[in-house]
Amino acid sequence: MLVILLLCLVVGCKGDAKEGSAAQTSAAATSTGFNGNAAYSYAKAQVDFGPRVPGSPAAKQAGDWIIRQMRARADTVIVQSFTYTTADGKTLPLRNILARFRPKLSERVLYLTHWDSRPISESAATEAEKKMPVPGANDGASGVGMFVALADVLKKTKPNVGVDLLFTDGEDYGQFGPPEVDVLIGAKYFATHLPSPGYKPLYGVLWDMIGDKDLRIPYEMNSFQQAPEVVSRVWQTAADLGYGEVFVQESGGQITDDHIPLLNAGLRVIDVIDLTYPPHHTPQDTMDKISAKSLATVGDVATALLTRR
Repeated sequence: MLVILLLCLVVGCKGDAKEGSAAQTSAAATSTGFNGNAAYSYAKAQVDFGPRVPGSPAAKQAGDWIIRQMRARADTVIVQSFTYTTADGKTLPLRNILARFRPKLSERVLYLTHWDSRPISESAATEAEKKMPVPGANDGASGVGMFVALADVLKKTKPNVGVDLLFTDGEDYGQFGPPEVDVLIGAKYFATHLPSPGYKPLYGVLWDMIGDKDLRIPYEMNSFQQAPEVVSRVWQTAADLGYGEVFVQESGGQITDDHIPLLNAGLRVIDVIDLTYPPHHTPQDTMDKISAKSLATVGDVATALLTRR
């Protein structure tokens, strides 16, 4: 009850927001101009490369594709290429991709999503499937698809602030533990290799696993405890747009994700994630499990945060 009370104090517990629920939203058109169908097609382009496991040919092709898409849309693209040695001695070539809109503005918002996919399916039903890589339609490609479709909007409509879209690599490679081994690699690298001295965005949002057909996004509690004002901003925007049934005012527990290294570095970054996804870390994380409608819902919120005054 205390947690619920605290949540209400931050967000206001408005319950049902405006008329017109998220269930009635068209995937093709939203209030901000974000296109869910385009986001779905961009996610499919990633999945079509195959599992984007660091060091694989599919990862090379998928990363090159992201760079091309961002160079066609953003004002500036920075590629952080680095190598990482795993706990078992493997050397992985990794790339973070940072697409910047209005790079000269000092007031900035950071969005991030990971673009790699997992090399094993430890949550699968059979021993044979557990050895298979995850296709990563939701866990990886959904965020990438949303970001490319968001870049379509930002190319046409200047955001009110500078915007940085960060695609992190190596998020899902190893073991989440405890202890954590070989995970959140790109986010940890970015946290110690910021794009400029004193880089301090107004706030940041990690968008992860946002395409589930049965989308339901509660508060991630590390985010709520360490950056409650950012949680309030995002959930209130969602409520104002009529998505209170998706962005629910409930605790989703604490999740280890790419926002943690950035929070530890002093950046106000929260996690928007729907972890209640049955195909998570299985070979069944495929395109038929995600929807353009869910991507439109999240993309509408992400766009509104940047373009509405």
